[in-house]
Amino acid sequence: MKIRFVHIGFGLLLLSLLNPAAVAGQVLDDSLTENEKIKRERIGPQAPPTKDESAYPFPMRGVSGIPGFSCYPTVEETFTTFQTLASNNPGIAQWIDIGDSWLKTQASGGYDLNVLKLTNTSVAGTKPVLFLMSSLHAREYSPVGLTTQFALYLITEYGTDADVTWLLDYHEIHILFYANPDGRKHAEAGLLWRKNVNNNYCAGTDSRGVDLNRNFPFQWNCCGGSSGSECSNTYHGPSANSEPETMAVTSYLQTIFPDQRGPGINDAAPTDSTGVFIDIHAYGNLVLWPYGFDTTLAPNNTALQTLGRKFAWYSNYSPEKASQSFNTDGASDDFAYGDLGVAAFTFELGTGFFENCSYFTLKILPDMLPALLEAAKVARAPYMQPAGPTSSSLTLPSSFNPGFQKLTASADDTQYSNVNGTEPTQNVAAAEFYIDIPPWEGGAIPNAMTATDGGFDATTEGLTGFIDLSALTPGQQYTIFVRAQDSNGNWGSVSAIFFTRGSTPLRLSPLWSLTILTLLLLLLGRNAFNKSTS
Repeated sequence: MKIRFVHIGFGLLLLSLLNPAAVAGQVLDDSLTENEKIKRERIGPQAPPTKDESAYPFPMRGVSGIPGFSCYPTVEETFTTFQTLASNNPGIAQWIDIGDSWLKTQASGGYDLNVLKLTNTSVAGTKPVLFLMSSLHAREYSPVGLTTQFALYLITEYGTDADVTWLLDYHEIHILFYANPDGRKHAEAGLLWRKNVNNNYCAGTDSRGVDLNRNFPFQWNCCGGSSGSECSNTYHGPSANSEPETMAVTSYLQTIFPDQRGPGINDAAPTDSTGVFIDIHAYGNLVLWPYGFDTTLAPNNTALQTLGRKFAWYSNYSPEKASQSFNTDGASDDFAYGDLGVAAFTFELGTGFFENCSYFTLKILPDMLPALLEAAKVARAPYMQPAGPTSSSLTLPSSFNPGFQKLTASADDTQYSNVNGTEPTQNVAAAEFYIDIPPWEGGAIPNAMTATDGGFDATTEGLTGFIDLSALTPGQQYTIFVRAQDSNGNWGSVSAIFFTRGSTPLRLSPLWSLTILTLLLLLLGRNAFNKSTS
């Protein structure tokens, strides 16, 4: 084993002499230490970890969390954390007040409804939007845990992770952590509080308030999917959009999303519509899409189903039309789709309202963060891109190919949940990469990639391409975008990797370096032998 390490060490030494950039990380950002400094500067001064938060990939330092559930920050802790982060990172983050909770409208305390908007403000143009909302139902702990972790991930990795960086450069991500902050404070005290706290209905009891997810102004109180009883958990309120919380959300959605659908129930949104809306709830292990008010199929049902199955693939959740189990009229996702034509979904996370931190950390978080990242990627074309192959596993290996950098990736047209039906799949038919300019931007130049095994003839393929180094500036970082197409002509979502052009085009793989080292050692040994016998 020692000999093996010595040979590898000599090999790397020789490789560094022949091609210093290959060892120094020519194909990747070689300043990891500097990136870590950037992360620390972006997040700001950090207190020591409290409780078990060191287990989280993006801990909220100095946050104690809900008593007994340290993985879930309180309302105040969340607001303080992200208001500070937005202040520290004005180029990519804004903290926006979109309205008031019921208690605040009564001058009895309460909260603002605050949205964290993430996008690179220096990149101009109209950008597609992903909107995430959590804690519409107050007692559901894990959704806020997920949305806060996703936000921390995006802020922390911007400038370091290529996918996060291009997403915030070219897209917008809006996160409403608490759609029902008044009710959430009751739930933080251990009450199974679902509704807002409007004391005009079922006054003076722990059953007061309106179910905000039955109060949205699309098919409100139409079809038996809510209750007219004030003390019911699904009380829909006295009229559609009667509550300050729902009014704030609907008004904001109508501001950030264009109206892309006609007024009729069966009017489809155009296939090139943009935007994704996700209302995150607990529990049930479900991915749901409109319509929920009754069994009527949304006119974009096929595309919604495809994207829902893709989301569910990451977690093995059951993808379902929202009314499959029961009707829900006046729901948020029906409004987002029905009123605006946005691809809208509800996620039901996990196994309980007060989900334990271990399950959240080990199961929900690693399953659902990639699903949210995919939601952000497809926001530009949610009715088209999900039908195409997913591109992933981008690498830039060293190779003996002077003047070119090898690029590898994988394309998969099978990443759909088949828990509740089977999604059609096709062979991967083509793939391409772009340097610095993504495919939807003017001036983008496609570069063909080939199937690693020699032919595009399967639903999953390895991809290979070669980056011409002659036109690239040494020492400059570039973003390489990759996408793949299936045999039906569907282009999938884009993935990216950073590439820094080195000072020399000569590139040797470790295998070549070890081969040359062996030949040199044999030559040196032969010369020594000749001298000893002469």
